[in-house]
Amino acid sequence: MYENNTYSENNQFPHEEYKGYQTYPTNQTVWGEPERKAAPQAKTEKTGGFFRKAILSVSLGLCFGLFAGLGFYAVQKGAGLLHEEKAAVTETVTQTQAPINSVLYNSDAADQQAVATSITMVESDVSQMVEEVMPSMVSIVNTATSEVNFFGQKFTQDTPYSGSGIIVGETDKELLIVTNYHVVEDANKLEVTFIDDSVAEAQIKGTDADMDLAVISVSLSSLDDDTLHAVTVATLGNSDTLRLGERVVAIGNALGYGQSVTGGYISALNREVEFEDGQMATYIQTDAAINGGNSGGALLNMKGEVIGINSAKIGGSSVEGMGYAIPITSASPIIADLMERQTRNKVAENEIGYMGISLQAVTSDISKAYNMPVGIYVVSTEEGSAAQNAGIISGDIITKIDGQKVSSYEGLQKILEYYAVGDEAKVTVMRPENGEYVEHQFDITFGRRPAGR
Repeated sequence: MYENNTYSENNQFPHEEYKGYQTYPTNQTVWGEPERKAAPQAKTEKTGGFFRKAILSVSLGLCFGLFAGLGFYAVQKGAGLLHEEKAAVTETVTQTQAPINSVLYNSDAADQQAVATSITMVESDVSQMVEEVMPSMVSIVNTATSEVNFFGQKFTQDTPYSGSGIIVGETDKELLIVTNYHVVEDANKLEVTFIDDSVAEAQIKGTDADMDLAVISVSLSSLDDDTLHAVTVATLGNSDTLRLGERVVAIGNALGYGQSVTGGYISALNREVEFEDGQMATYIQTDAAINGGNSGGALLNMKGEVIGINSAKIGGSSVEGMGYAIPITSASPIIADLMERQTRNKVAENEIGYMGISLQAVTSDISKAYNMPVGIYVVSTEEGSAAQNAGIISGDIITKIDGQKVSSYEGLQKILEYYAVGDEAKVTVMRPENGEYVEHQFDITFGRRPAGR
């Protein structure tokens, strides 16, 4: 219905006069009535009212936009989403925030109860910490002899394997470096690269195959003054105080490309992992990337303390976001023991120690088939030999020598290359007793190989 421009004296339609008639736009006349013109002052009043309403609407819109923008800025500021020129490592901010419903639906937000919010901002930049700990990290290259099959013919060749290590001590004569046992296993030669890219040869000081730990040493005489001033000894932390979700950083020689840094969180604590030989071990689980070459490297907390030793061989390449590290609290006593052991160098061939046993290797296939431990089966011992004098008997299975696993004749020979006639070692054997194998340890003093053997 259109509005008619005909007014009474009080600007109201005379409904009694036009009852029963249809009204039309202002430029039309009503049937049966003379044409009338609208009063000028009525039009003026209507135009002025429209502009006042428009100005009021725009003002309200601007005010609403201003307050909405301020509210949006405050929320982002409190949540830490806006860029800060300089962020503190840990800063607690307390702010008062009105409930969202009161802002959107209540014009009097002061009548609503204020909410106190505590926000913790954590510094994401770890470059300073990494810069401080990097001089205690090293890269390790293990040159080992491997067997290859070429058109049915077997050949041996030297193959380099990459790993990582952590400087954990220094004596008057050597730097001591901890790494994984599998990084230095079967090594013919070990080379260590330091923070200044200098390279030195290392020797195995002690190993613990069950914990997958090893300590190697580098003679100080083989390092120049610049390298000695560049390197530092790492600080060991306490892995027992770790919490789920705590931020960590992993450093290691990933894929042999050199030292690299990855970050993540503690995904699980006291994670039990079972190996192919049935042994169980407990690890720290993290989503920080730990790849081949990271083995033996450091898992660090935000203070730069070593809280774990990375082990890339666990989990395999098919698993993403699941890295494992040996907890430093459980590893520290073993590391301390390995650091006290005698550093061994290869001895001349005619001076290599002799055990005096005939043997048969118990491979993983034989182990599964006959339910026997993997190692060296002692078929017999020679009369008056070092093995017999130590207490080793026929039927024993030698599994370790000074903590180094033994699983083949070749592996045993590589270990004995570091023991001269008269040297002592601790031999671990599994002996069958009452239908099961029981572990025993014997101290052996190596003898001299008889002529013609």
